[in-house]
Amino acid sequence: MSFSIVTNVASMVAQENLRVNANFQQQTINRLTSGYRINASGDDAAGLAVANKYRSDVAELDQGVRNANDGISTLQIVDGGLNNIAKIMDRLKTLATQSSSTTFTGNRTVVNNEYQALLGEINRQAANIGLVSGGTNNSLISVYIGGGSTAANAQVQVDLSGVSNRVDSTSLGVGATSVSGGGTTIGNVDLNNTANTFLTAGTQAFTFALYDTNAAATTTVSVTVTGGTGGIAGSGVLSQLNTALSSYGVSAVADSNGYVALGGTRAFSVTVAAPTAGTGVKTAATAAADNAGVYRMASAVLSALTAGDSEVLTFGNASGSASVTLTSANGDTVAHAVAAINAQTAALGIYALASYATTSGLAIESSSNFAMGSFGTTASKGFFATSGLNTATVTSPDTTATTTGNALAAIAAITAAVGSLGVVQGKVGTGQNKLAYSINLAQSQISNFSAAESRIRDADVAAEAANLTKASVMQQASIAAMAQANSAPQVVLALLRG
Repeated sequence: MSFSIVTNVASMVAQENLRVNANFQQQTINRLTSGYRINASGDDAAGLAVANKYRSDVAELDQGVRNANDGISTLQIVDGGLNNIAKIMDRLKTLATQSSSTTFTGNRTVVNNEYQALLGEINRQAANIGLVSGGTNNSLISVYIGGGSTAANAQVQVDLSGVSNRVDSTSLGVGATSVSGGGTTIGNVDLNNTANTFLTAGTQAFTFALYDTNAAATTTVSVTVTGGTGGIAGSGVLSQLNTALSSYGVSAVADSNGYVALGGTRAFSVTVAAPTAGTGVKTAATAAADNAGVYRMASAVLSALTAGDSEVLTFGNASGSASVTLTSANGDTVAHAVAAINAQTAALGIYALASYATTSGLAIESSSNFAMGSFGTTASKGFFATSGLNTATVTSPDTTATTTGNALAAIAAITAAVGSLGVVQGKVGTGQNKLAYSINLAQSQISNFSAAESRIRDADVAAEAANLTKASVMQQASIAAMAQANSAPQVVLALLRG
């Protein structure tokens, strides 16, 4: 080994080791004081990228949990409104039931005023919770929570859009109902008189032409009331009629005279045949009538349109307007005209039927007031126009309407509305549960992602404490060794003294 006073290699080695030990000590102090194993990208570049991903996911999920709680709050507001509307429905049914009895001696107009006011309140509350016809608020609730493999999996949706999820009175099918008046009397024998026995060994046929909103078409319903060998009481007649007609929204009751009265907000025309034997509800040969409990206009007998003829019918109400042009193609028969008119007017709640009361004529019926016009090109052709323009506005139901028909129809409509409302409430409740479960998953993911990030980013305090002791000892040893290395060249001076 040679000795040199120019280059002190030992001192240089000691300096390098001192620098390394000082850096090691500084890194250990940084980890202990920050709590993190990774304090700079160079500490663990690959690990830092993974840890940052976990931290980003946790930030996303933290906000997602807050979003889900906000979503639950929104649905709770909707749910509260739906519960309140359900209570209003209870009151509506109470009023309808009260007015549906012929023994009610109060003022049905007063009862109906409250009934109509409550229908308006349903509309107001439905608008406040965003579930009104034509509304957009809260129709599709989309809550981003995060933690999913795709954007779609990271979201929870509660779909309250569409007509089926609206809870205003029109959408629930009760907007046009009333508990005052309604229906038409077709019989002339007292059903309430216990001395009367009906249809002994005989039958009596009732035939209805009505508009079936479910099928979106007119249909014919035949009901045969049978007395059997011993005959039946008046209540038995009503029971058989109601059993057959309940699904169509038409009700049969005994009016104040005990005569059979048929009512409902459904557009219908009815004819009753003579009884085959025994006493029938109508003793004459036949009887026919249109539903007088709705807003109604009857046409004249059809004068079939031929080539070159036309009749333009216009209809309007609060929901909008429609126009129908009848020609030789669709105005040649009552059936063709009925189909052509309903194709344009059914959406407005205005319906055309073949009228039994006016043979080969039309009955135009609606549950609310409407206006119509008719313009014919040829005199005495078509249904309404003799020639030129004719207009009319129907502002009230027929004055011959019975006292209970609309109330009975309202009960049926409210029952259906309660079911529809329950479906919407079920969707809201399901949405609340979905969001609650999504919060549980998000909280679990937050815990697991945080633990995974901790294993990568956080410092092992016990290990770093031991490293700090090691770094301190090695730094002191390095300083001592460097001092020794710095004094080594003085040995060479001893050679020069001799």
